[in-house]
Amino acid sequence: MRAPPRLYALVAAAVLSVVGTALVPNPASAASASATTTASVAPADAPSKSSKPLRPNAAPPKLRASGNKLVDENGATRRLLGVNRSGGEFMCVQGYGIFDGPVDDASVKAIADWKVNAVRIPLNEECWLGLSHINPAYGGANYITAVKALVARLEAHGITPIVELHWSHGRYTGGDSHCPGTEYATCQKPMPNAQYTPAFWTSVAQTFKSDQAVVFDLFNEPFPDRATSDLTAAWKCWRDGGSCPGIDFQVAGMQTLLNAVRTTGARNLVLIPGVAYSNDLRQWLTYKPNDPAGNLAAAWHTYNFNTCSSESCFNEQLAPVIAQVPFVAGEIGENTCSHGYVDRVMAWLDAKGASYLGWTWNTWDCSSGPSLISDYNGTPTNFGVGLRDHLKGLQ
Repeated sequence: MRAPPRLYALVAAAVLSVVGTALVPNPASAASASATTTASVAPADAPSKSSKPLRPNAAPPKLRASGNKLVDENGATRRLLGVNRSGGEFMCVQGYGIFDGPVDDASVKAIADWKVNAVRIPLNEECWLGLSHINPAYGGANYITAVKALVARLEAHGITPIVELHWSHGRYTGGDSHCPGTEYATCQKPMPNAQYTPAFWTSVAQTFKSDQAVVFDLFNEPFPDRATSDLTAAWKCWRDGGSCPGIDFQVAGMQTLLNAVRTTGARNLVLIPGVAYSNDLRQWLTYKPNDPAGNLAAAWHTYNFNTCSSESCFNEQLAPVIAQVPFVAGEIGENTCSHGYVDRVMAWLDAKGASYLGWTWNTWDCSSGPSLISDYNGTPTNFGVGLRDHLKGLQ
C-alpha cells in the first residue's frame, strides 16, 4: 500500500483499480494514511507438518530458497506469516519522528502474541542515507540505529524482520503520479532511482549481512506499467532500469539492486515484487534477475480492490510462479473493515504452502488503512480479527 503523508485527509471510499493496478489514491485520499497517532522515536504443494510457521520466541532462522520453498539451517520448510509495521517510510521525511507509534519491547510482544513470525518494516531511502533535507534527529545514523534496534527486538521475540524500501527519490509526473511536485521520497514512485537506491541497498546489506535472519524486500510496489502502455518495455525497465519510457528519472532495475546487495557479500533472502503495484507477476519468471547466491523469492501484494483478486486469477497468474520459487504475499488486506477477502486469500495461500503478511499493524482507520489494530496492545479491528484468529489457529 501507499502510505500518504499524515496530513492527508482520510477518505474511506475506495476507487477500483484498472487492469493490473492496486488502489491509487490521489493526494486527498489515504489508502494507508496515519491521522493522529503519536510518534515514538526509538534508537506449489499443500503444506505438511514440516511446513509449519516459525514458532515465536525461538531464534528466527537463516532462511534460504530451496526449490519453491523457504528452508532453515536444518533444511526444514518454513513459512513467513505476519504483519507490516508501517511508519518508517513516512514519519522521518515529514519531520515527525522515525516510527508511527511505539516500537518498544511491549509493543513487539503484542505482535508476537498474535503468533506472528515475521514483520515487514517499510523504510525511506532519504532518511536512511541522511540526505540534507531530512532532520538529522530522524535521519542518517539516528534512523539506522532505530531500525537496527527494532530488528533486534523482533529477533528477540523469534520474529523474522523483513526490511523493505517503501518510499524513494525521483520526480515522477507520469501516469499514477502521487507527488509530481517534488523529487523527494514523500510518496510511492513507479521504480527505484539510480541516484540513491543502489547506495541505500549497499548500506542496508552491509548493515545486516552478518545476520542472515534478516530478509531484504527490494522495493514496495513497482508500477512501470503505469508509465507506458508497452508491457514488454515495462518489464524490461523493471529488471534492467536505465532510461525507461514515461519515467522522468534514471531507474535502477531489480538486477541492479540485487547486485548492490550481493556485492557486499550479503547472502540474505531477497524478495522481489512484480509490477502493477506488486499485484501482477505474470512475467516475473521471464524477467527474473540473476542471483549468484540463488536466494530469491517472489513478492506479491493483494487487496480486494486489485485486479487480480479472485481464485481464478490466483490459479492462472500465481500458481505457475509458486510452482518454481518461494512466494511471499508481502501485503494482504481489504478496505471493508471485515476479513472476508483475506480469509479467502489465506486459505488459497495455505493450500500452496506460501507466506503472507497483513497490512498493517498501525492504529489507523480499518477502511482507509487498512489497519489490523485499534491499539498497540494488539486489540484487533474487525478486519484484524480475521488475521489474528487465523494465525493463532495455525499453531
